[in-house]
Amino acid sequence: MPWSLTIGRLGETAIRIHVTFLLFLVWIWAAYYRSGGASAAWEGVVFVALLFACVLLHELGHVFAARRYGVKTPDITLWPFGGIANLERIPEKPSEELVVAIAGPLVNVVIALAILVFLSLTLGTAELKAEDLAKIEDPRISLLVKLAGANIFLVLFNLIPAFPMDGGRVLRALLAMNMGHAKATATAASIGQALAIGLGLMGIFFNPMLMIIGVFVFLAASGEAGQVQLKEASRGHIVADAMITHFETLGPQSTVDDAADALIRSTQKEFPVVDGAGRLRGVLTRDAMIRALRDQGPQTAVIAVMQADIPTVDARSKLDAALKLITTAQVPAVGVVDGTGRLVGLLTPENVGELMMIHVARGDRPDTLKDPT
Repeated sequence: MPWSLTIGRLGETAIRIHVTFLLFLVWIWAAYYRSGGASAAWEGVVFVALLFACVLLHELGHVFAARRYGVKTPDITLWPFGGIANLERIPEKPSEELVVAIAGPLVNVVIALAILVFLSLTLGTAELKAEDLAKIEDPRISLLVKLAGANIFLVLFNLIPAFPMDGGRVLRALLAMNMGHAKATATAASIGQALAIGLGLMGIFFNPMLMIIGVFVFLAASGEAGQVQLKEASRGHIVADAMITHFETLGPQSTVDDAADALIRSTQKEFPVVDGAGRLRGVLTRDAMIRALRDQGPQTAVIAVMQADIPTVDARSKLDAALKLITTAQVPAVGVVDGTGRLVGLLTPENVGELMMIHVARGDRPDTLKDPT
C-alpha cells in the first residue's frame, strides 16, 4: 500500500500505518490543545493510540480466524477511519466466513468486558455509570471508561449489516447457508445499500458525517457485489474463453513515444512488451505511459517503465484461477502463453467483465456454462 510505513510483522502478516494516520494524530493533538492545553492534548493522543491498538487487535482477530482455514493475510493497514486486514481471500464456506467475520467484533467485546470488570473491581459498581460509556468526547470521563465505551461502539458499528463492515459478511454467511454465495452476496449488498441510503437521509437532518459514511457503505456494497458477480461469471470457463487475441505489442527497444502511437491507434489500456522470441517481458499500462511521457520524456525505453514479473498461464487454465492470480499478484493483466512460452493472448479483469455482460444479456445461468474439466 503506497504511503504506508511497516512498523512490525506478526508471522507472515506485515503491520502498517498509513501516513494519514500520523497526520490524524497531529490533528488530534492540536484540537485537544486548543480546548484544554498540553495535558489534554497528550491525553487525547494517548486515547486515540489505545483505541487504534484495539482496532489492531480487532483485525488480528480476523487474521487468526482466517489462518485456521488456511487463508493468509499479507498485511494489516491502520487508517484514520479504522483498520483493514488484507485477507488473501474470503472463505467460501458460509460457516468459515461467519467465524472469520465475527472474530473481530468478539475481540472488542472481550476488551470492553475486561475493562468494565477491572473498573467495577477498582471503582465499585456504584461509581461506574452506563451513561458515561457514551461520553467518549467528554474530558471529565476517565480514559478507561472512554476506551470501554469506544470498544462497545466498535462492536455495534462493525455489526451494521452492510459491506464492508463485518456485519455485512456475517449477514452474507447466514444467507449463504440457505442460498448460493452469489445470491447471498447480492441480497446482503442490497440490504447494505438500503441502509446506506438511510444513513445518507439521516445525515441531511442530523450529522453530515452520516452522509459520508452512507456514500462509503453504498459504494463498498456495490463493489463487493460486483466482485462476486465477476468471480461467478468466470466459473466453468477457461482462459481462452475470455482472453484478448488481437492486440498491439511493444519490443524491448520501443520508446514511450512508440507506445503513445499504439495507444492512439488502438483501444488497449495495457501493452505487452515481448522479446524477439515472442516471450513476455512485462506490461506497460496507459497510466505508466502517461507518467513517463510527462516526467521522463517520449524517448524513454518502455522496458524502463513497464511492470515486470507479469504472471503467465496456459490458455486451457481455469478462468477463475487466472482472475485470482491478477488480484493476488496485483498486476494489470496476465499473459497467456502456448507450450513454447510464446505470448498468444492477454487477460484483464475487463475481459471477464465483458464475458459476464454477454452471459447476462444471453440469459445464461451458471449451470449452463462450460466446464474445462
